[in-house]
Amino acid sequence: MRLAVLIAVVAAPVWADGLPAPVTDPDYVAVGEAEVRLGQLLFYDPILSGNRNIACATCHHPRFGTSDAVSLSLGEGGIGLGSERRVDPANLPEERIPRNAPGLWNLGAREFTVLFHDGRIAADAARPGGIRTPLDEDMTLGFSGVLSAQTMFPVLSQDEMAGHYSENDVSQAVRLGRITGDGGAWDLIAERVEGIEAYRDLFAAAYPETAERGVGFTDISNAVAAFMAFEWRSDDSAFDAHLRGDPLEGAALAGLELFYGAAGCSDCHSGPFQTDHGFHAMGVPQIGPGKVARFESDARDEGRMEVTGRAGDAFAFRTPSLRNVTLTAPYGHSGAYRELRAFLAHHGRADLAAYDRSQVVLPDLPGAEDWRVLDDPAERAAIEAAAERDVPGLSAAEMDELLAFLDSLTGGGARAGRLGVPETVPSGLPVER
Repeated sequence: MRLAVLIAVVAAPVWADGLPAPVTDPDYVAVGEAEVRLGQLLFYDPILSGNRNIACATCHHPRFGTSDAVSLSLGEGGIGLGSERRVDPANLPEERIPRNAPGLWNLGAREFTVLFHDGRIAADAARPGGIRTPLDEDMTLGFSGVLSAQTMFPVLSQDEMAGHYSENDVSQAVRLGRITGDGGAWDLIAERVEGIEAYRDLFAAAYPETAERGVGFTDISNAVAAFMAFEWRSDDSAFDAHLRGDPLEGAALAGLELFYGAAGCSDCHSGPFQTDHGFHAMGVPQIGPGKVARFESDARDEGRMEVTGRAGDAFAFRTPSLRNVTLTAPYGHSGAYRELRAFLAHHGRADLAAYDRSQVVLPDLPGAEDWRVLDDPAERAAIEAAAERDVPGLSAAEMDELLAFLDSLTGGGARAGRLGVPETVPSGLPVER
């Protein structure tokens, strides 16, 4: 069956001891095998990018816990994977991707109805497509839910997948504001995919109606979403076993008691996936270009405020799920910390002048002004002033225990995924392994 439109955060039950109830099959949306296998190929196929050189997997690869192992990615103009990705001398990136590539774990769970670091896409039953975004409402029609609809952003971003101005037909269409309709960017991508016989057959098997009306961009995104929902479901960790009656022991158990007790982690990292799906300002250092419009001269990333316009949301970012957190370094919306221990030591503490800049993992990019915000005392002060709370200090032993608990959130099959990386894709383009 097709993914259902996600319309509300599902309240997770809580056991008497304050822990969430175990995750079960009904907590996830149902997906069909044919669309999952189609989505796998599309996810790893560079054909969805303007220059046919970047796949979804480039920045969300299982080798790196469905992220990309760097603080801020190099999209268009980059070559390679992970920390080995480098600039293409013949096609230099104009800037880094402004925020850290988030992990994709458990996004098929029904409670994930708000996505991106700033929550700019969310389920909303009052909207025509059941989805709220900053884009025109007619652009949300046809997507199976927020997980599908989020794909509209990277394929339209010139720095992520579309390509720089005038480099290809997709980037040209985006530059001219032609997104939907005949000749729009989505139409051009769909035509590429439909022009390959193997894909036409796979779409007809997954979505029979496409045999008559043709393949649309939303069919592509729905299949990709189905794959992500299936591939990166992760609820077979030691913590899950604990919830099902096989208790943690030793340092991991002590860390659990800290997490759900004195350390206060579960105040925000609540529920079965350790997230309240809310937005909090925690004083994370800002590096890189910031999530600002190209015509703006500053590099400040004001997070949730960019979506809501509310001053109280300045520098607030979505609470990430902590499932498989040990696999998804670097940490923070800007990827400011390569080490989880260092991130925890800083978390919630407003002291950006003391930030250790060696914690970043940044591929070389000539001309990049990565420290503009942190080099400005006024900018640092603004981020520090917005920080909501100080996290209780932990001793070295307590930090070890907390890290042991966080490691217990790693799923047994998390590294490999369920289907894995395909050997080839129907376009014949290279698959990054």
